[in-house]
Amino acid sequence: MDINFLALLVAAISALVIGFIWYNPKIFGNAWMQAAGMTEENMKGANMAKIFILALIFAFLLAMSLLPITIHQMGAMSMIGGLDKVDGALPSYAAFMADYGDAFRTFGHGALHGVFGGIFIALPILGTNALFERKGAKYIFINSGYWIVTMGVMGAIICGWQ
Repeated sequence: MDINFLALLVAAISALVIGFIWYNPKIFGNAWMQAAGMTEENMKGANMAKIFILALIFAFLLAMSLLPITIHQMGAMSMIGGLDKVDGALPSYAAFMADYGDAFRTFGHGALHGVFGGIFIALPILGTNALFERKGAKYIFINSGYWIVTMGVMGAIICGWQ
């Protein structure tokens, strides 16, 4: 099983594309600005190139962390010591991968686990931060909703791309 760099990159880019849509003023952008306490004036003067480059890097790191969440064969690979140990693995590993190497490698399965990751990882983290930042439920649901959808799409890309 190869880890496809292009799939990870496309998954990372999908986070930015979904963000452009999700935080558009016609979707949740205005509501998010109000819930976050942001104004048009606050938004001006930011180094957008730096923001988008860092956002892409963070999304790529997230895509890498979704690998073992969405592709269950990663667990079998970890049992032999990683990708670089595949050639030296026992024949039982090759037999297992021949039988099950593509099991549950679908877009739908990846989306399901990505959504679960959004609900059980992103939501608690963002919710906790928002509580201490004294942000309301609207802020939590807008931001967490974005990450639940985004991680679902990212998971679908990572798991289904073969």
